[in-house]
This record gives sequence, structure tokens and C-alpha cells, in this order.
Amino acid sequence: MPAVTADNILTLPRVAAPDPAAARTRPVVSVTTAPKGFEGEGFPVRRAFAGVDLRALDPFIHMDQMGEVEYAPGEPKGTPWHPHRGFETVTYMIDGEFAHSDSNGGGGLITNGDTQWMTAGAGILHIETPPEHLVMSGGLFHGIQLWVNLPRTLKFAPPRYQDIRGTSVALLSSPDGGALIRVIAGELGGHAGPGVTHTPITLVHATVSPGAALTLPWRADFNALAYVLAGKGTVGGKGRPVESGQLAVYGDGDTVTVAADPRQTLEVLLLGGQPIREPVAAYGPFVMNTKAELIQAFEDFQAGRLGTIPAAHADVQGEM
Repeated sequence: MPAVTADNILTLPRVAAPDPAAARTRPVVSVTTAPKGFEGEGFPVRRAFAGVDLRALDPFIHMDQMGEVEYAPGEPKGTPWHPHRGFETVTYMIDGEFAHSDSNGGGGLITNGDTQWMTAGAGILHIETPPEHLVMSGGLFHGIQLWVNLPRTLKFAPPRYQDIRGTSVALLSSPDGGALIRVIAGELGGHAGPGVTHTPITLVHATVSPGAALTLPWRADFNALAYVLAGKGTVGGKGRPVESGQLAVYGDGDTVTVAADPRQTLEVLLLGGQPIREPVAAYGPFVMNTKAELIQAFEDFQAGRLGTIPAAHADVQGEM
């Protein structure tokens, strides 16, 4: 159950229904199932973009669904200190808590609907861990980490950090009240989310009630993806079946459609952005344009030019 909900969805602003005579429904060109794996110190993930052509994902590079898992006491895990350069990381906590610190002075605790938006840009070191009290008690852990590419002109932008509280997202309703829509970043039907992005994107989390359908306006110059966080339903005008852990890639058009199975709620992440259409050279924690730039990133990291671990965390430097 997502932490950010509405007491009465019918009182929320509504996204206007697209004109079916003027709007082109985006077809679904592929549905893939995310394989399971482990990240960081061993927390479970699903690799949402595995097996999908990078050209269909552009401007996105990578996305993990973290959990959903109910940890026993002593089980919660995170990541050690590690570097990034050339893109932005977006960590959206649907349920649970995660603490973040970086070498640029950013950080904090994100919990229950919060989002941390970190622009690595020219380079940064950061760490993500469950807070100590959660390690002791155990508990629910469920979130998303998304990597958003930066164009060549912004690869070396100054690092920055945005702490987006769940209470600040734009809460909207579908025209018939059958879906709750959370706009985290970008704009949807004239309603803007709080996230400030270098690369133009839209990031939405929708909860679609059993049997309800949701059709949203979508910028024609953006790509469009739908990742199912939980439940079963269909995507596209022809009703292609999808279920938890699957990613749908849409083709060209002006609207995206998802619908929930009559027997259960559908939780879906809708995302799209303006393709950058530049060469991508990605390896480990770096996303650049050329192999030479990747080599330089590794050399800069090894030379300490991507930042230093704050003194308060010097005791964990050996984990790198």
C-alpha cells in the first residue's frame, strides 16, 4: 500500500480526459519481465529495463525496483560509498526508509513517499543505508531507483541534491475518480510535480482501482514507459496484459492507457522524457558519451577528484 494517498480522491484536481477525436493512442510495442537480482550489500531488486533497447528507453539508462520485501530484525541492507558521474539518480521510496549522504553535503532521510533526486554531474560520492532503528526492528522496504541521463553539455554540471517530500507531490484524480495520480516530476495535463530536472521528463505513480481504466495526455516528443509495481491489468488501446514486475514500452502518440484487472488494484509507474539521442558509454557507476570519458572518470575517481567522504563518515572509508 503506497504511503501517499488521499482521504477523498473525488476532491482532488482532475486530469482532463484527452479528446479521442484529436489524440492518438500510443500502441504498446513491447512487454518485458524484469529479472530478479541483488544490489549493494545484498538487497533484492528487479532490473526493470533488462532486455530493452536503450533507444526505446532514452533518456533513461537504468531502473531497479527495490523490494518489495518485509525485513526481519537485522536484515535491512544498503550500499557502501560509491561514485557517480554523468547522470542523475532518482530514489523514490514507496514504503520504508532510506538514509542518504553525499560528498557534496547533501542527504537526509527519505521515507514513505519521499524522493531523493541527486544530480551526479561532474562527479560525486554517496552512500545509501537503512537507518539504524530500521536495521534493529526490520520492516517494509519498497522503492524505485531510476537513472536519468544527462546530455553532453551537462555531463559536468555541478552536483546538486533535491529532497522531495511525499507531501509535496501533485495529487490528482482521473476524470472518473477511478485512479489516484502522483506527479513527482515534470508536467501532466497542466499540473506540475515538484522535481526539478535537467533533462525534460515526466514521472508519475498511479494507483488504478479494480476495473478502472486510465488514459493520460502524454507529450508527443517524449518516449513513454509503464512499469507495474503491483497487481495485474492491461496497457494500450488493445488491452495487452501486464502484471507485477513487467515493463511496457509505448510507441508514438499523444496518450497512454493503463487499466486494472477487475479483481485487484494496479500500481504503475509511468515515465517518459525527451530523448537525448547521443552516444552512450556506460559502465558501473558512470554514464558518459565515449569510452575515453569512462576511462577518465575511473582515473578521476581513483585520484580522489570526484569528492571525499565527509569527516563524519571517515570510519567507513574502508568499505569503498
